[in-house]
Amino acid sequence: MAPPEKTTTTPVAEVDDVAAAAAASGLALSSALPDRVVVHPLVLLSVVDHYNRVAKNTKKRVVGILLGQRSGATYNVANSFAVPFEEDDKDPSVWFLDHNYVESMQEMFKKVNARERLIGWYHSGPKLRAADIEINELFKRFIKDPILVVVDVKPNHVGLPTDAYYSIEDIKDDGTPVTRTFMHVPSAIEAEEAEEIGVEHLLRDIKDNAVGTLSSRLTDQLDSIRGLASHLDAIRTYLTKVASGKLPVRHDIVYILQDVFNCLPHVDAPATSRAFNETNNDHMMVMYLASTVRAILALHNLIDNKLENKASEEAAAAGEGEGKSGADVQLSGKDNVVKA
Repeated sequence: MAPPEKTTTTPVAEVDDVAAAAAASGLALSSALPDRVVVHPLVLLSVVDHYNRVAKNTKKRVVGILLGQRSGATYNVANSFAVPFEEDDKDPSVWFLDHNYVESMQEMFKKVNARERLIGWYHSGPKLRAADIEINELFKRFIKDPILVVVDVKPNHVGLPTDAYYSIEDIKDDGTPVTRTFMHVPSAIEAEEAEEIGVEHLLRDIKDNAVGTLSSRLTDQLDSIRGLASHLDAIRTYLTKVASGKLPVRHDIVYILQDVFNCLPHVDAPATSRAFNETNNDHMMVMYLASTVRAILALHNLIDNKLENKASEEAAAAGEGEGKSGADVQLSGKDNVVKA
């Protein structure tokens, strides 16, 4: 095993905010930058298993290698393996990663599946940390442009549990030395047919078959609204920090936000208000008709039930009356026999 590597970092305040600002900033970009990272379910299961075996119920994070292919500007993460990693809780700049182990595992995976190459690394986050830039530089020994995927093993928010990042140079306008930062890359979770079957098999005991389609649709819509609210809150937080001077002004981000705001409808316009009211009235009319039909059907069933119960009671009373008359005839016949 290699001796522990101690690295010193320039103090980085608000690392997550820097990464968020770099997501749409005009940094040193080129056509070779990735625009999408696809993560397969097998990778997520492996990361969760790694965390549960090594760092469950602790504040530690786990680190591993991502394997897959790069097709143009898209990274396809199909496999992964864990790597021995230690980090000082008091001093984040002190960490140890066994790169000899990485080299050995990389050679073995080449023999098993040559198509799966080392394309990056992951950690269990749940967010970026100050030492991630130095760790990313270490992985450049194995690959020229590694990607970082932060997997939230215990998500407490709506949305994907993965965040992908790519290291780029941050060129300042004021002439200060060039530094490296992370640019956010959109990520997605996709599966092949065999993986979908495996995931369905694992989730068969978790899925509640009693839940109807309407309930599932409402739950999905509620999750979407919560996700939108979280993104709006992130925008609000970023603009607040920019206004207070905690973050520098990124004009590209401001332009994108302005484009988003320009897409919002002008609700004060008479035509827009009338369109919203007409659509709302149409929906309310459908709900009113549905409620009326439901009430009529319920009353109809109630009346039918009353009539059936009344007919059953009359039939039972008629049967009892016939039984009593037959018993009286038998008693009168016995009396006549006794007298004779």
